[in-house]
Amino acid sequence: MKKQSKHATRPSLACEIAADRVLAGRGSDAGRMVEVCAARELAPGTLVPDLTESNFRDGAAVRQAIENALGGIAGRGRDVVAVLPDTAVRVVLVDFETLPAKAEEAEAVVRFRLKKSLPFNVEEARISYHAQTTANGVRVVAAVVLNSVLQEYESAFRDVGYSPGVVMPSMLAALGAADAERPTLVIKVDARTTSVAILDQEQMLLFRTLENLRGVTISGEQLAEEVYPSVVFFQDTYNLNIERIYVAGLPDFASAAAALKAQTGAQVEELVAASQIGSTSGSVPRWRMAGVVGALIA
Repeated sequence: MKKQSKHATRPSLACEIAADRVLAGRGSDAGRMVEVCAARELAPGTLVPDLTESNFRDGAAVRQAIENALGGIAGRGRDVVAVLPDTAVRVVLVDFETLPAKAEEAEAVVRFRLKKSLPFNVEEARISYHAQTTANGVRVVAAVVLNSVLQEYESAFRDVGYSPGVVMPSMLAALGAADAERPTLVIKVDARTTSVAILDQEQMLLFRTLENLRGVTISGEQLAEEVYPSVVFFQDTYNLNIERIYVAGLPDFASAAAALKAQTGAQVEELVAASQIGSTSGSVPRWRMAGVVGALIA
């Protein structure tokens, strides 16, 4: 994957490929909102996100969906942030006392530490990482994807005329829409998984992707029950309480908000705020757009 520097020009287009649909958006010139969106459904079994196996079961259908979703909103733009399913990318938090100053040496150290935590050969994978300074040293947030899996997604974009210069897993992209200055739980539900991240002072402290067989039909009570172990682990480890919760990916936000507030006492909000997405989003529901919106406004 390719990590964008703070000084690089962020693409104005983002496109998320999920197990059940392709979602696309174009950011405003000011970069503070997504002004137009589009979506195309994928038939069941067209795309099966996986860490080690081929994800595309019907590559032609995926390419057609990308072309159709982006075609109506892209204008002349061809550079795109490609947002991949969370189950196609492994996100790992690793603590170090120090990291080498040279990027090549630091990546080699990170790769070595990741060897035992991955279900594939780390030498056959692409790694992108962000190093956070902590009280005890350095914490690395690493996103790792098998080269063969990444190439499937990148080729799909290139084959229909777009350049995926930035590639991100869905949950990490979605975090761009969150304000995490205080202890914050972010929950993102999709067709196959529930991803959970806990942040404080804009630093990631916990990240988990959980299997979710109920998909977006999961109830608020079931969701609260699934994320409860992560909340307890965070509280026990850091001696802090969750103060804010963001939720994305659920049509029934009210039910989730009530259950999560009852469980934690925290303020619960939708991850994608109305101010972050334009009225021209049309028939694409705001609750589905966290990956695209976060990728464009971060």
